[in-house]
Amino acid sequence: MKLLEERILKDGNVLGENILKVDSFLTHQVDYKLMKEMAKVLADKYRSQGITKVVTIEASGIAPAAYVAECLDVPMIFAKKHKNITMTEGILTAEVYSFTKQVTSTVSIASKFLSAEDKVLIVDDFLANGQAAKGLIDIIKQAGAQVVGVGIIIEKSFQDGRQLLIDSGVEVTSLARIEKFENGQVVFTQADA
Repeated sequence: MKLLEERILKDGNVLGENILKVDSFLTHQVDYKLMKEMAKVLADKYRSQGITKVVTIEASGIAPAAYVAECLDVPMIFAKKHKNITMTEGILTAEVYSFTKQVTSTVSIASKFLSAEDKVLIVDDFLANGQAAKGLIDIIKQAGAQVVGVGIIIEKSFQDGRQLLIDSGVEVTSLARIEKFENGQVVFTQADA
């Protein structure tokens, strides 16, 4: 998506060998106009698939997932990284390792929000090693629901997340695909949408 790539080049900051900081428009402060445009592209890609729920993981995936869910006119569910005291029964869980934060979290969704009749689109802000999406796929399968696809805002194509998801039989659609970071600059490869 050209608009997103231009914004990454303008406002993204490359930190080290594999981290892109996009907090001014995606992961901390949200540019709602850009978010609406990105959501339309992902929603249009999956509109004919009969999506009944959009699922993400807290926290940075919530904004794009909510906008996609609005475009599809379906509920959005986010997996919680910390169990709260009101989640007492019927909890679906998976372990997710974050390479950025260097921690493993138990993520959970209340089973009452997913059923075997659901067709789910996973939406997240980044795809790197694929662990967040893999954990969400596990939770969705525990509910007996079908994962229709994974919609990603920014993919680091030089990491193995895409292949992990494809190997598990899931379609991946990324709006911006980063081939590499070179001399502190972002180099893109062909995006999916």
